[in-house]
Amino acid sequence: MDYVQIGKLKASRFILGTNPFSGFSHQSVEMDRQMVSWFTMDRSKALLREAESLGVNTVIARTDLNVMRLLREYWDEGGKIQWFAQTCPPEGPPDMCIERAIETGATACHLHGGYMDHCLANNNLEQIPGLIETIRSAGLVPGVAAHNPKVIEWAEANLDVDYYMCCYYNSMPRENRPEHVHGSHEWFWPEDREIMTNLIQTLSKPAIHYKILAAGRNEPAAAFAFAAKSMRAGDAVCVGVYTESNPNMLREDVELLDRTTDGRL
Repeated sequence: MDYVQIGKLKASRFILGTNPFSGFSHQSVEMDRQMVSWFTMDRSKALLREAESLGVNTVIARTDLNVMRLLREYWDEGGKIQWFAQTCPPEGPPDMCIERAIETGATACHLHGGYMDHCLANNNLEQIPGLIETIRSAGLVPGVAAHNPKVIEWAEANLDVDYYMCCYYNSMPRENRPEHVHGSHEWFWPEDREIMTNLIQTLSKPAIHYKILAAGRNEPAAAFAFAAKSMRAGDAVCVGVYTESNPNMLREDVELLDRTTDGRL
């Protein structure tokens, strides 16, 4: 496993995502429910243990009560994986989510991509620098996420962050509400992926590439090869896995990233 420097933290180049834990399949309401049913506390903790055994030292997860209980139990049982916390609009305003991240033991925290998209769409970004400063002053590494590349452009020009969460697909409108709505129509256009990855080349801080698989729509080998081609030496990827039909999915994805980046970064 390769590792990258994100602010003061050493993070595995492969970062485990947890959308499946919370039932965000980005496929259908039925799949959302199936994921929630599958990822019991025991199965979720088993996946975290497997991730650590493969060299993955970082997980990205929401500041919701289920995730925080999971991580507390996992750490109490001896787990060491570090938590990059993501604010969670359905659970509360960003300042409350940041406080949860601080209190629960996150090492980094970023503002939710849908929230950032929503703020940009409504010309309501004046509170963002203060939120970033709250994260940094508490000793956590701060970042922002986005689906809309224009958010990342704005952040690069206006914020003091240590990393960007860059989604390959700007898959739904965020003007009216920041959170994902289960069952909403989404689109995954190749041209969006090109726009975001071209922008990443210009950024001054590390980028964590996410939704590289288009929520299961892209063939894995091709998706990891594209990500490897688009990653800079200090970048990482965040990938969620759903192990009900393929118990080896995490290992296979980690190996795909290792093979496609070998000698390139």
